[in-house]
Amino acid sequence: MSPHDLVLTPTGLRFRERRFPCSIGRGGLTARKREGDGATPVGTHRIVGMFYRPDRMSAPASWSQAVGPHDLWSDDVNDPAYNMWVRTPHGFSHEALRRADPLYDLVLVMDWNWPDAAPGHGSAIFIHQWRRPGYPTEGCIALRRQHLHWIAQRVDYGTRVIIPAA
Repeated sequence: MSPHDLVLTPTGLRFRERRFPCSIGRGGLTARKREGDGATPVGTHRIVGMFYRPDRMSAPASWSQAVGPHDLWSDDVNDPAYNMWVRTPHGFSHEALRRADPLYDLVLVMDWNWPDAAPGHGSAIFIHQWRRPGYPTEGCIALRRQHLHWIAQRVDYGTRVIIPAA
């Protein structure tokens, strides 16, 4: 492990010799991730994308991508574009990347079950803003807004995210 890795610890997410309080999935940690289980998958993952709301903030990194009202993420196991960024209109189940609340104003995308997704093994493991301290996610890692922005300005495409088994 290196200080440039994001490492989930019992006391938070460690990055560059700092620790940031975070929330994980309501289903805890799992080595057997399934769609809808609410769990955060253990393992070594990579950051493979960064989305941001250009109407709410400026680009945090040169490689970040702006999302608009037509941007979605497919979470339908029957969709040929399962676990991929898609756009409206989209006839399969999906999650809007541009939300009314601030949770997805800034999103780091992990390579969980991506780019060659196995249907049913879980979609969209993001690092995003939390609702409030300790409030669980649907499997993602969530942080305080200021901490997420600090991290986003310092991660690179390909940064490792290490989630050890409990």
